[in-house]
Amino acid sequence: MVKLLDTYKTYDNGTKALKGVTLTIEDGEFVFIVGPSGSGKSTIIKMLAAEVRPTSGKVMVNGFNIGAIRQREIPYLRRTIGVVFQDFRLIENKSVHENVAFVMRAVGASPRAIKKRVPYVLDLVGILHKSRRLPGELSGGEQQRVAIARALVNNPSLIIADEPTGNLDPARSFELMTLLEKINMLGTTVVVVTHEKELVNQFEKRVVTIDGGIVISDKTGGYYSERMNLYYGNGQIQH
Repeated sequence: MVKLLDTYKTYDNGTKALKGVTLTIEDGEFVFIVGPSGSGKSTIIKMLAAEVRPTSGKVMVNGFNIGAIRQREIPYLRRTIGVVFQDFRLIENKSVHENVAFVMRAVGASPRAIKKRVPYVLDLVGILHKSRRLPGELSGGEQQRVAIARALVNNPSLIIADEPTGNLDPARSFELMTLLEKINMLGTTVVVVTHEKELVNQFEKRVVTIDGGIVISDKTGGYYSERMNLYYGNGQIQH
């Protein structure tokens, strides 16, 4: 479970990124977090991975209290989370199989476990037939599937996808979101951060909208809500 309770974050330079965010994401949910640049979306994602800590309020992720987490506990938190980035972050001189296996080796998995798990995950994301290829030999969509396989391979309870379709065309973006939906149906909690409202509107999922460091809408289905229209009139934020 993910829970933010009256969470504030002010950076050292004085930027107030979050201004009292309260949000609960239950186990097994699929949630889009949307909003304009600078709205606070990235700060929330960094907080979930314990890259930053709240200035005040409480943040709980899979049983870990982010505000009080000890440095030595952070690797254990991160084993419960898989993160998918917009820029893939694959190791260019390693094959698809090696990229995914590398993550398992990093947490001390046995060769036997790696041999069994990696092909399963590559097959799940539809890229098993490219397991011997290097990232540079794959399309953008295929590289992102490898990135998802890497995020999944240690069987996390939560997948965070940070602008995962930013480098993909609309058709590949839809395919990728459908894949994340499939993963969610297998029991993994999925949180997708995106600004692509057309893509969000194709899926009947919970949509949490952040702007100015606060939650301004939390509803199922659709990027915009009636409340959002109070903030966005002719493309401009209304105060």
